Amino acid sequence: MSTSIAVFTSDLRLRDNPVLHAALRSSDRVVPLFVVDRRLAKTGFAVPNRVAFLVDALADLDAGLRERGGRLMVVKGDPVAEIRRVAERTDADEVHLAGGVSAYAGRREARLLEALEADGRRLRVHGAVVTAVEPGEVVPAGKDHFAVFTPYFRAWQRAELRTPLAAPRAVRVPEVPGLRSEPVSAVTSLAPGSPSPGLPEGGERAGRRRFLAWRRSGLRQYADRLDDLAGDATSRLSPYLHFGCLSPVELVHRAKEAGGPGADAFVRQLAWRDFHHQVLAARPDAAHTDYRARGDRWRANDAEIAAWKAGRTGYPLVDAGMRQLRHEGWMHNRARLLVASFLTKTLYVDWRIGARHFLDLLVDGDMANNQLNWQWVAGTGTDTRPNRVLNPLAQARRFDPDGAYVRRWVPELAGVPGARVHTPWRLPEAERDLLDYPDPIVDLDAGLARFRQARHRG
Repeated sequence: MSTSIAVFTSDLRLRDNPVLHAALRSSDRVVPLFVVDRRLAKTGFAVPNRVAFLVDALADLDAGLRERGGRLMVVKGDPVAEIRRVAERTDADEVHLAGGVSAYAGRREARLLEALEADGRRLRVHGAVVTAVEPGEVVPAGKDHFAVFTPYFRAWQRAELRTPLAAPRAVRVPEVPGLRSEPVSAVTSLAPGSPSPGLPEGGERAGRRRFLAWRRSGLRQYADRLDDLAGDATSRLSPYLHFGCLSPVELVHRAKEAGGPGADAFVRQLAWRDFHHQVLAARPDAAHTDYRARGDRWRANDAEIAAWKAGRTGYPLVDAGMRQLRHEGWMHNRARLLVASFLTKTLYVDWRIGARHFLDLLVDGDMANNQLNWQWVAGTGTDTRPNRVLNPLAQARRFDPDGAYVRRWVPELAGVPGARVHTPWRLPEAERDLLDYPDPIVDLDAGLARFRQARHRG
């Protein structure tokens, strides 16, 4: 009987999983495999929030496989060595894997291809698993990727999406004496420590429940409410997309079936995600170096950076976003834009410092969307207006006009009514003295002038 290995990476789901589907179709038996790469602990990419979510996702995946007669094999070590070992022990003909865009994924794929070919086995890499449209499928004439979102989105909309695949009814795995699997909890060794208290539950089933509930109650109004900070009207599906608990292809199909402005706006956000993946696929070094250098000579004020991380900048909307990040391992997208602009342009601090802090906490943090969104805001990426600066007070008036978002996340200011909560330094002195809240660490006009002068000089 023939055997294939389905290696799970960023596709921790049974529904619409081309990797698992192809492995089941090509062989009599399949080994569903996840490799715990110990080296991730050294890179700093494995952090408590993502590891906790990953444990949930793997446990849910294993449960789903067991309901179908299979099980998830978990092993620890170098991915190439471990996949090669399992292939040898099970006499597997093929190994199936989702394509990735990070430099890490590229090196893993190249090493695995070489090792398997040396053993006379085949590697099958599948596209449109992590993204709706595979990076490189739509490109401008004479170039390897789109550098501006709007023309990319037009081409992306014309791309033909594959039909979502059903979950398998049965998964038959080989019985190999002595081939042991680690418990799913072994993953926690990558990042011991406590996750954020408000972290969402991981896994395909949790993700589907969230999507179905939001499609019923939130999708229709999404176009009007996606920037409403206090309303919290976004889908919150980014962690499930990052770990592949949900399929981006299926989400695009389901949104288009619903139709309407809300669905169109949601599909556009999914396209932004694909856009960043195709940029990083073409420019892997953009994860750490400027996509478009501006000659910046970034400041490094440790006290200001520490205040930003702690949510103690003196600007309540900025601080609310940073505290939501620490509590939930997630932040509203509008708040992400604001806090990133404040760090990189108002404080004029290197975007890599902010991107690293986000990766330390974000459950949905990945190299494509995190790094390239930071570059977009910093003006070193694909933004066609690289010198735009988001003013915290103007953003507050537009997206948190009565201060409900701030009062939710900055309890020191919970008693300040209405829009006054956004400018506590303007309160009467007697009221101001009762608040355990700092004065602004920077004057907005001075920060803007400093940034403009620095960019002009660069």
